[in-house]
Amino acid sequence: MEIQGRCDEKFARVRDAFEANFANGSDLGASFAVTLNGEYVVDIWGGHLDEAKTRPWKEDTIVNVYSTTKTMAAICLLVLADRGLVDLDAPVSKYWPEFAQNGKEGVLVKHFLSHSAGLSGMDGPVTTADTYDWDKMTRMLAAQAPWWQPGTQSGYHAITQGYLIGEVVRRVTNVTLGTFLRREIADPINADFHIGLDSRHFPRVGDLIPPPSGNAPLTPPDPESVAARTFKYPPVNALDSRTPEWRRAEIPAANGHGNARSVANVDRERRQRIRQDDLVEERRRSRVRRTAERHGPRARRAGALRHGLWIDEQRLPARPESAHVFLGRLGRVARDQRRRRARVHRVRDEQDGPRYDRRRTRRRPRDGDIPSARLITRTRSR
Repeated sequence: MEIQGRCDEKFARVRDAFEANFANGSDLGASFAVTLNGEYVVDIWGGHLDEAKTRPWKEDTIVNVYSTTKTMAAICLLVLADRGLVDLDAPVSKYWPEFAQNGKEGVLVKHFLSHSAGLSGMDGPVTTADTYDWDKMTRMLAAQAPWWQPGTQSGYHAITQGYLIGEVVRRVTNVTLGTFLRREIADPINADFHIGLDSRHFPRVGDLIPPPSGNAPLTPPDPESVAARTFKYPPVNALDSRTPEWRRAEIPAANGHGNARSVANVDRERRQRIRQDDLVEERRRSRVRRTAERHGPRARRAGALRHGLWIDEQRLPARPESAHVFLGRLGRVARDQRRRRARVHRVRDEQDGPRYDRRRTRRRPRDGDIPSARLITRTRSR
């Protein structure tokens, strides 16, 4: 397998591990990027876009990155908050009046970011075709009663979070979230990331390959549980991502298209802007600490979880005192280990079983280590 791109010799083992994934069949196609102090030290790719291995993975290949899309949607809302156009502590109804019905008058904007609005799924029935209809989806969410008291518990809003955040963005800016992302975030920094993909990009999109066990990422034993209801409506089928309708639609929790480099570019730019003003950085850190919400066993999965405005902090895969995590099981795992100053992003367009990558480095940095690797992003098509 020929691996293309560039890799600093200090990261030769990264390239070796990347190549090994193709040799042992773990990867079909992938891209991987690392930035160090704002500069790329790894930007590599290889493999194929399809199971038949007829189309090679190229430098500009993009894939459906699933829940990495949630991070992009959150950034859009946070940009508006930084500009003073959205108050995260305000009721959603301040920007979306129709939302204040059926017990949702007290839902705050920040509850959308922390998965605690009580709308992790929909009462249904909702079809895949419905998810392409923005107005229908937002009308249904505005009319629906929450499944638990908003702000008291968190449950992963697998598909609905994108519509909830996106409608606030649309009401404030008069443009869709995908348009706002393109104009205000992606295009100015040359980031090849899209929510609502133009058909001219279709030929360079890798196919999403479902797991051998089927298309559904989770199969909770209790059909009446929040987890089961969350994934029942709207339905999730990996093969839908190959259709023109899915690619063109704006589903800001699930159907973003990009690659390792594009996610790295967005993250790098965001962090560089924060660093330009230490007071801004400290203000954001303080706000995260002040507004973080720790809930007991989650509505969707057991285990304590702390959600904040910028982070989704878990006790894995790193120590809780040193890790901030945006976690989307079908998207990326991003780790910010402050002591080692490392940011890790994993993005893939493969569905597998409900699991986490628990691997972590336990030893202290040694002489010769790279102590300040800022970003690792990986996309793969198997």
